[in-house]
Amino acid sequence: MVAAFIRSPVIYAVFGALGSYYGLTGLYLRGGARAPWIAAGGAMVYALIALFRVLGDSPGCFFSDLKIRYYFRKTCRYVTALALGFALGLTAQRIYIASELRLGLLPERVRGITGTLLDDPRAFSDGRGMGYLQVSGAAGIGGVRSSAQGRVLVFFPAGAIPRIKEFGRAAPVYVEGAFIANTGNGFGTGNPPFRAGEVHLLGTAPAVEQFRTGIRMEVLEKFAGSSWGGLASALILGSKDDLDAAVSELFKSAGCSHVLALSGMHLAIVSALAAFLLKKPLGIKPAALAGAFFILFYVYLAGPQPSLVRAAIMYLLGTAAVLGAFPRQPVPLLGLAFLIQIVLDPPSGNTLSFMLSYLALGGILIAGEAIHDLLRGKVPEIVAQPLSASLGAFIATAAVSSAAFGVIRPVSIGAGLGIVPLATLFMILAIVYLGVSFLLPPLTGPLGLALSGLYDLLGGAASLASRVPGIAGVSSALLGGISLVLVVCLLFTQNRCALRREKIAPLD
Repeated sequence: MVAAFIRSPVIYAVFGALGSYYGLTGLYLRGGARAPWIAAGGAMVYALIALFRVLGDSPGCFFSDLKIRYYFRKTCRYVTALALGFALGLTAQRIYIASELRLGLLPERVRGITGTLLDDPRAFSDGRGMGYLQVSGAAGIGGVRSSAQGRVLVFFPAGAIPRIKEFGRAAPVYVEGAFIANTGNGFGTGNPPFRAGEVHLLGTAPAVEQFRTGIRMEVLEKFAGSSWGGLASALILGSKDDLDAAVSELFKSAGCSHVLALSGMHLAIVSALAAFLLKKPLGIKPAALAGAFFILFYVYLAGPQPSLVRAAIMYLLGTAAVLGAFPRQPVPLLGLAFLIQIVLDPPSGNTLSFMLSYLALGGILIAGEAIHDLLRGKVPEIVAQPLSASLGAFIATAAVSSAAFGVIRPVSIGAGLGIVPLATLFMILAIVYLGVSFLLPPLTGPLGLALSGLYDLLGGAASLASRVPGIAGVSSALLGGISLVLVVCLLFTQNRCALRREKIAPLD
């Protein structure tokens, strides 16, 4: 039946996690002392439910009526799931708070930080760059030193990025500089960033990280020197160092900047190519297992970007469903992926990429499917499917986009219908180009011409869409309310249409 996902305990666990992770951050968790009382209260509620279930199995009890027992057991299951999700969100938020930056010195007195690189630093067009550092120590005015923990965003000076990239992720470094005022949009870490004046590399990264860095550098080198190489690097490895800033701005103005962020679309292309190569020689289930290992390696190579990690978890859960571990229900699988990621990487839950990724896919699976049902038979399927997905994603992400960027771009609904297929074809050809460059280098010439033509088409489509102005100044709270009402109305309409179809269906 329509909206059957609401009957899944996983969805109630997600509601509980949302409430504790996002809703209670300032009210309870940062107070510290109240958190144990919340956990104790949850345990008491669960114990009470368990007691009622035991009593319900006793002869002559009010709950012994079959119908009452059926609904009571369902209620117990949902409340238990809600409490479990609440506990998971509470745990994740506590871990996130514990991982916040602690310097042992006043930030204004810090003049140097020691730590290891958490990610691949990103280079700017002027030679400067930025990256996250896992802090292990701090140095202050007068030579004072202290142990420290947490992570911090570091802005690197011009000229330092090439050497940092050469040493790679997980390399130990010491940066000299000072903290600056945090001018973020409220998403992500609340720690102030550190502007480095000098960078000192203290050693090399572990061997496995050096291996990874070598592969990345080799792939990026294959795309270097071409007009389209920056876009290929962004779509395949998430590296935007060589991406033309004007092109990036066009995608943003067209409301399609998500195309440049590694996510489910990119992982779907990679996994589809892996399935194409492995399915025939191995069979469906072995190919699914081999594809899962391939996906893990791809995520390791590209880096743990929140949207990409979400897509990878979804793929792995889907593989487990194919193998019969649990039913293949997309919305509960998305909810389970959320619970897993929020526990494994609590800080990512406060990033914009994480929020938009889950909201967009949730919108596609819920609102998008409802819209698709309404359009079925009235609009050609080749248009109905992508249009409904685009509408669903826009409805779900409008409020967060308005809060983060101050503007929403309805043009993205139509622009995505042209830009996403072109970007998909471009990425497939870029992967083929990469393979050919190692095996049959002479064939890279024709492929390069095709990629150049596609690159121009993508730029033209994004430029055309960017001319349509966005809507600025709309309250994110208002947009959130409108989106919620729209989703409820869509589900209600979808349900009525389904019931009507059941009534008029011919009997066998």
